[in-house]
Amino acid sequence: MKRTLVSFDWALKGILREKANFVVLSGLLTELLGKKVTVYDILESESNVDNVDGKSNKLDLKAKIDDDELAIFEVQVNRQGDFFHRILYGTSNAVVEQLHKGDKFGKIRKVYSVDIVYFDLGKGSDYIYHGTTSFKGLHNRETLLLSDKEMKFLPHSVHGEQSVGALFPEYYLIYPNWFNGKIKNRIDEWVYALKTSTVESTFTAAGIQELGEALDERKMTESERIAHEDHIKYTRVKDSEIETAWEDGLIEGKVRGMAKVFELLEKGVSLDEAKKQLGIG
Repeated sequence: MKRTLVSFDWALKGILREKANFVVLSGLLTELLGKKVTVYDILESESNVDNVDGKSNKLDLKAKIDDDELAIFEVQVNRQGDFFHRILYGTSNAVVEQLHKGDKFGKIRKVYSVDIVYFDLGKGSDYIYHGTTSFKGLHNRETLLLSDKEMKFLPHSVHGEQSVGALFPEYYLIYPNWFNGKIKNRIDEWVYALKTSTVESTFTAAGIQELGEALDERKMTESERIAHEDHIKYTRVKDSEIETAWEDGLIEGKVRGMAKVFELLEKGVSLDEAKKQLGIG
């Protein structure tokens, strides 16, 4: 038996913000980070304002987890060329917003950025990528560590890890569309659910059955069903508009490029020289 779910990005705007459903995001983080994680609060900020029409999927959700660390969840369906910069902006904001005037920098907590991407972003062959900061010796390649004194001041940030890089944000990129459907471990159950919007009754990953329970389409009210259908229609239309603009831009660029080539040819410039001047391979 399997459950059919509402879309995850729509759920982040409402259902998964409810305290009773914190166990869902806790489960995803537990499997992704490889350690027990508990979400105990949802935070709002200027960078995390829920759009009233439910259509915006800016920074969708920011959660406070163990030891006051932060986890940012974002789902992106439509193509966005500068999405990596958006991820950087989101984590930077999450760091800066922690401090008030006069606060010591030692109050800054660890930030995890979890981005679920449904379009081709970057080039790779995996479906989960993990980004960290690492400080390596330029000559001996050794990892820079925190001193024992620094560890005493910052135990909440490093969880026993002595690497200086452990203080810095970590990034997780999940590409459900790149997943081949072959489940090898518990985090794959989550990726399967994110790709197919279904949860199998045999799944055992942390939070996965709670995900099926919370997002079960059969439990939606009529108004929720209408809102969800409107959201799906909007994202499909938006994706089509972006794809069309992308293709039109490529075509327009090629037409302009050919026009410049012909212009140079008419001036007596050789084809090879024209291509060289215009930077065409």
